[in-house]
Amino acid sequence: MARGKKLNVTLKRSVIGTLEDHRATVKGLGLKHINQTVVLPNTPSIRGMVKKVLYLLDVREEK
Repeated sequence: MARGKKLNVTLKRSVIGTLEDHRATVKGLGLKHINQTVVLPNTPSIRGMVKKVLYLLDVREEK
């Protein structure tokens, strides 16, 4: 993991009809609405959360 790297995470799909733990993961990432973007630190815990619900997200690495 490179120092100072951030992840731009955007919710691209609705959480309606998804598993309860996937909805909780999206909420834990700080996302509430479709097309909302948050900037998060690139840490192993955040990457694990993103990987779990990747099918709902658009993720870009910020330098």
